[in-house]
Amino acid sequence: MRIEARNLDTGYSGHPVGHGLSILAESGSVLCLLGPNGSGKTTLFKTLLGLIPARGGEVLIGDARLQALPRAEVARRVAYVPQAHAAPFAYSAEEIVLMGRTARLGLLSQPGERDREAALAALSRLGIADLAPADYTRLSGGQRQLVLIARALAQETPTLVMDEPTASLDFGNQAIVLREIAALAKSGLTIILSTHDPDHAFAIGTRVALLHEGNILCTGSPEKALTADALSTVYGVPVQVERAPSGRITCLPDFGDRT
Repeated sequence: MRIEARNLDTGYSGHPVGHGLSILAESGSVLCLLGPNGSGKTTLFKTLLGLIPARGGEVLIGDARLQALPRAEVARRVAYVPQAHAAPFAYSAEEIVLMGRTARLGLLSQPGERDREAALAALSRLGIADLAPADYTRLSGGQRQLVLIARALAQETPTLVMDEPTASLDFGNQAIVLREIAALAKSGLTIILSTHDPDHAFAIGTRVALLHEGNILCTGSPEKALTADALSTVYGVPVQVERAPSGRITCLPDFGDRT
């Protein structure tokens, strides 16, 4: 299912953030949103999900305008993985993941066997089934992030919006999450994610959008959009983009000749 923003203005009352933002993510693709802290990535995501109203422009989810969709229908079309989450009670990891089934339940319904199977399958897919009975509040930051991703998978939507899904993870768990994101896109899901690491976009991105001072500086394939000049402009430091002998492209800060 495609998700599209057309000429979108984002922000809060008295505090505009983004201006004229247009992005498109389609089924079977990963759109990576990059930009420094404060560039408006999270605000854009909240607007795409209808958590805050657009200040201008429109959002389409599938063939429907976001404003025309009931909240329950939005939740059946798009799942959200936030940057961080603090549970108010000592829920188990399985209970947190089961919360992703809410959009699939009727009013006042309780999760059934099918819902528990979906939750455990999501935990297993990320290699953390052993955490199912664990107190979510006592998990490490990285483990909590993996549980939140499992919650989104349990929601069984055609679209995932992920706000820096690897931010709290060590290198090994980052690799697990990136591998799963690529596999989910290959299975036909539409995925939009934000990241601070251009290498993640080179590794799994179908397209990228580079945010700079509330605007989209450039969009396109990672190879075409994430140039040294563009990244240097956005992040305010000299950047090198190099192709390794293996063919992989990587991004590095340019410290100049230090010999």
